[in-house]
Amino acid sequence: MREIYVIGSASIDLVVKSDRRPLKGETILGESFFMTTGGKGSNQAVSASRLGGKVKMVGAVGADDFGQQILANFRENSVDVSNVESVTHVSSGTAHITLSEDDNSIIVVPGANFAVTTHQVAQVLSEAAEDAIVVLQNEIPKDVILFTIDKCYELGLTTIYNPAPFIEIELDYLKKVTYFTPNETEVKELFGEDYEEVIQDYPNKMIVTLGDKGAVFYNGQLVNVPGIKADVVDTTGAGDTFNGALAVALSEGMALDDAILFANKAASISVTGLGAQGGMPYRAVMTDV
Repeated sequence: MREIYVIGSASIDLVVKSDRRPLKGETILGESFFMTTGGKGSNQAVSASRLGGKVKMVGAVGADDFGQQILANFRENSVDVSNVESVTHVSSGTAHITLSEDDNSIIVVPGANFAVTTHQVAQVLSEAAEDAIVVLQNEIPKDVILFTIDKCYELGLTTIYNPAPFIEIELDYLKKVTYFTPNETEVKELFGEDYEEVIQDYPNKMIVTLGDKGAVFYNGQLVNVPGIKADVVDTTGAGDTFNGALAVALSEGMALDDAILFANKAASISVTGLGAQGGMPYRAVMTDV
């Protein structure tokens, strides 16, 4: 099995559940509160590992209690943390999440995630096997993201770039990644138009996630890979589950449409649990895919 390197964020999620979101200047009572591990990089690494991937995390945490919780969670989920740096000049990253009306709103405080450096990434990639898969998102510094894309392209490594949360990025970089996985909103932000208008420019590369409607890609014709309906508890982390699962499927040599179906199935299961990682499935429940 090919190794999967997830280069990205690792944080603690502070989650509030309420029946509605407060208006500007308003205070309301919430229904519940809990803390859990999160960050898009962490979520994707845990998703991939639970589904059977051989996963190495590349990132940074603070030298604080939250950092220790993040590292412990990686170890509990069999994610290699030998490339996660512990830094003293900034606290671990946090995400402040409101769950309401079957959706979520999130404020991310990057903290130590913005201490990830190009030097750190260069060292890791120099030691990666030539068939490794690299998964990347947008919760680390932009210069590190661009460097990683360039370096993986130079080395011929397979890349999955999840352009979330949205940042401005030169479109030439999208041509260098093997796959990129925006949702409909991110397509609009990246290109200023709907995915139907641009997806043909990125055949077998651009995979647009559509929530419970599944995902689409273009291989000479538009291919709709169906989603799977589920009883929604919390949608936080569904996209990250998709990306982690996609990496595992590709690492096992699945064809792209089968890999996307596998990822859709994993994402549909993930929304039935609370927290970004709470509903992420283990491989044993994926037997029908």
